[in-house]
Formats: sequence, C-alpha cells, structure tokens
Amino acid sequence: MAISDQVPTKSPFHAKSTGAEVLAGVDLTGKVAIVTGGYSGIGIETTRAMLQKGAKVIVPVRSPQKAEEALKGLDGDLETAPLNLGDLGSVKGFVEAMVGKLTQLDFLINNAGIMACSLTRVGPGWESQFGVNHMGHFALTKGLMPLLEKTAGARVVALSSTGHKISRIRWDDVQFETDYNKWKAYGQAKTANALFANGLSRRLKEGLAFSVHPGGIFTPLQRHLPKEEMVALGWITEDGEPSEMAKQGFKTPEQGCSTTLWAATSKALEGKPGVYCEDCDIAAPTEPETPTARYVGVDEHACDDEQAERLWALSEKLLAEA
Repeated sequence: MAISDQVPTKSPFHAKSTGAEVLAGVDLTGKVAIVTGGYSGIGIETTRAMLQKGAKVIVPVRSPQKAEEALKGLDGDLETAPLNLGDLGSVKGFVEAMVGKLTQLDFLINNAGIMACSLTRVGPGWESQFGVNHMGHFALTKGLMPLLEKTAGARVVALSSTGHKISRIRWDDVQFETDYNKWKAYGQAKTANALFANGLSRRLKEGLAFSVHPGGIFTPLQRHLPKEEMVALGWITEDGEPSEMAKQGFKTPEQGCSTTLWAATSKALEGKPGVYCEDCDIAAPTEPETPTARYVGVDEHACDDEQAERLWALSEKLLAEA
C-alpha cells in the first residue's frame, strides 16, 4: 500500500463515536482477543467493549495488582497474564503461554505504549519508546503468528498516533545514541507502529493489519509530562483543568477506543490491508498547507512500503542480535 491507498470509506462513524456505538450490531461471541495495555486508558475501554460483545479477552499485565484493581468491575470472559514489553524474556514467556493454550487469535490489539519520557533503555540497550512501543510489540506479534495464521480473518491493530508527523525513522541513529529528544523519539516510535502494520499486512496469509491514531485523550499516557509542559502545549490551564482546546478537540477514553474497534471489525476495511486510520475511518493524506496539518491525516513517510520493509529487516536484525 501507499499514500494513494489512504482513501476514506465514508464511514457512518466519526471522531466522537464511542466504542459501544461502533460495535452495535457486532457479535464477537467465540472470538479471542489480546489487548496490550488493556487495563488503563483507552485500553480498558477496548477491553470492556469487546467483553460486552461476547469476546474472550486476554489482557497482558506488567503490574498485576494495578490490573486486578482496574479490571475487577468488568464482566465477561476475561483473563490476565504477565507481560513486560520492555523485557524480551517476558515477551517470550507470554507468547509460549498463549501458543500453548489458545487454538485461535482473532484480534491482536497492540495498544500499550509510553510517551515523551526521559531517556531510558530497555532490552539490549534500545531507546525505550522505540523498544517498548515498537520492538516489544514486534516480538510479541512475531511470536503469536502461528495463532494468527491459522485464524481466518484475524486482525492486528497497531496503535500509532498523529505523533508520527514529528519524526520519520532516524535510520542513522534509531536508538538516539546522541541528541535525545523525547518528542522526536515518540514520533519515530509512532511512525514505526504505522510502518509495522504496513509490513505485517504483507505477511498475514489469513488476516489483516492496520494502524490507528486514536485521537487526543487524557489517559495515563501523559504521566511523564510535567504540568508546565501540558500548559505550554495548550492541553490544560494553569489550574490543571482541561483547556478549551482540549474540551473541544480531545476525546473521552470511551471515544478514544472507537477507531481501534472499527479497525478490528469493520467490513469496510476488507481488501485494504495496512492502511492508517483515524476517527473511525481510513485517514486521508495530510494536507500540508492547512491549519490542521499537524493533527489530521497521515504523512507519506508513515505509509511507504519501502520504508516499512526496511524497518521490518532492521527489526528482525535487532531481535536476532538481542
């Protein structure tokens, strides 16, 4: 796929549609989903919505006590299992457990992530945002391919972001050995998420892969941002309340999970593998000269086949060396 494939479908849903609205009339009975980060923010709303429609949902958890507290009010066929995306040994253990017990995997929702944190390293020294947001999910998905390949119609949804506009893949310094910038690192990771879905879409024999921008939402994802920075970004006021811009443009977590669920279930995406979605539709290409160019649409570098294949090869190499 390429930027020319980014053609909206005239979806009946919109930016403020909720997950429940997107899944109205959808029956997920008998389906199995794994939702990383499925116990906080938009992840728990994704989990809740899928459970309500009859799916069995497995939530990988890094903090069991926190997850138990967050998930205790949810009804349905819900399981948790330990997983730390920054630890390849943990990823391997989770994969072995899932491949050993499941006979199908209809939905893999790669939702977990970190944003704009101070420079830290995970695994064999990977920059943490690239390491957790991309490489952890890359290793997870690769490990779960036996389940995905034998499940007809399986879908993988990678959570990207409009943050992809901040940075392409920094091929000369992917791990930020010099000049670390937390926002550029986040941008690179979100570009990687989009390119990952592009590359995966050519490798799933029986399924489809998509990337999504969920929208601006106040969730624990902002935990690394000081109040002063969120004020400067225009997200909150000096007294810590949502700004007028945020009130108008940001989504609730219930609205924030909707594009993920649309990408996981919409028939409108059949035959359109690897596309980048936003606001419950395929995103249109960015219009550079418009006032909304920073927030709306997808940049060409995030849906380029050649870049996607280059990233896939690099990711395979990094895993082999880890």
